[in-house]
Amino acid sequence: MRLNLKDIIHVPGGMCPFDFQLDLSGLEFNGEHPIDQPVAVTGQVRNMAGALLLEGTAATTLHLTCDRCGKPFSREKVVPLETLLATELSDESNDDEIVLLDGDEVDLDEVATTAFVLAMDSKNLCSEDCKGICPGCGADLNVEACRCRPEVDPRLAVLAQLLEKEESE
Repeated sequence: MRLNLKDIIHVPGGMCPFDFQLDLSGLEFNGEHPIDQPVAVTGQVRNMAGALLLEGTAATTLHLTCDRCGKPFSREKVVPLETLLATELSDESNDDEIVLLDGDEVDLDEVATTAFVLAMDSKNLCSEDCKGICPGCGADLNVEACRCRPEVDPRLAVLAQLLEKEESE
C-alpha cells in the first residue's frame, strides 16, 4: 500500500492514519511458511515540526514448529513500526534509519515487511522451559523421562561393575 503524504509534508502537526492487511504468506523462514494469515498493519504518519514520523504496529498469528521438541504451536507476533521519513537525505551516515519518500508517497508494504522480517526470531520455542527430545532414545522430555541408560565414564567402569555385582547379590 502506498500512502500519499502531500497533505501533511509541509503542515506541522498534520497526521495521516493507515490501516490495511498485508500478505506475507510467501515468506520462508528456516524452510517453513509461518505467516499464513494476513498481517494487520495500523498506525499513522505525523509531521512533528517538519520531521515525518511513522508509528504503528504489524500483527498476526504465526504457526511455528518448536526447535527443541518438534511440536507445532501458534504465537501472536506484534511488531512495532517506528521510522523517520524524508524527501531527501542530508546526512548519509543515518540512511539506514530513515526511509526516503517516493515523491510524496511512502511504500507501507516495504516498511512493514522489512520490520516484520527483522523482528522474526532465529529460534522458536513452544515455551521457555521446553526440554526438547532426548538424542539417545527420542523421548519427548516434556512428557516423559529419558529411557537411556546412563553412560559410565570409562575411567570408572570398574567401579560400576562392582556396584552392579553388589546389587545382584
